[in-house]
Amino acid sequence: MVLAHWLRRLPVLALAVASVPAAAQYAEATQQWAEQALAQLPQDAKGPLRMEVAVGALDSRLRLAPCTQVEPYMPPNTRLWGRTRLGLRCVDGVARWSVFLPVTVKAFGPAWVLRGQVAQGAVLTADDAEQAEVDWAEDRSPVLADPALWVGQITTRSYMPGQAIRQSMVKPPVAFQAGTQVRVVAQGQGFAVSSDAQALSAGVIGQVARVRMESGRILTGMVLDARTVQLDM
Repeated sequence: MVLAHWLRRLPVLALAVASVPAAAQYAEATQQWAEQALAQLPQDAKGPLRMEVAVGALDSRLRLAPCTQVEPYMPPNTRLWGRTRLGLRCVDGVARWSVFLPVTVKAFGPAWVLRGQVAQGAVLTADDAEQAEVDWAEDRSPVLADPALWVGQITTRSYMPGQAIRQSMVKPPVAFQAGTQVRVVAQGQGFAVSSDAQALSAGVIGQVARVRMESGRILTGMVLDARTVQLDM
């Protein structure tokens, strides 16, 4: 996902806040910083998404020393996406301190959502979904905006109407089961040969499967379809 890639690369921007006497103003400064950071994303990274930022409140039990310059920053291994947090540190005050504020970043855009309830193991078709605006950042799993990525895929569990189709919700169908007789195609520089073999593991198109050749040799190859495994020589 291009947007997530850019969010992870955002620099630690400094937005100095002078004479900040109250926690509410800290939150306001953090909101401004987050909005500026999102605004710096290239248009092609944001795509059709409409970004919104909501900053929570500091823990009411905190007693912070007065500070004349506070800087918001992004903690390591965090990104502006979904439920996250941003840091606030005092760089000019009676005492140095650092605290965290809860932040929720929403990214509204078009996605495919389920029309009705779908059972676990169902094969999705184009008729199973319709387009609607959803919050892409509501879940860590990427939204599958291209129908080619989910049509023909199998659901990993049961889902309710209105759920956006995400990467974690689908998996490729099984092309063949262990024990199936398959055709193995071996390709190399300037040649290609084929022979029969027995699958030792279930085959999923685009993934690796183990096969036993007629000679008894066990090899692995890429599953091309319901009958073919390709070996690269």
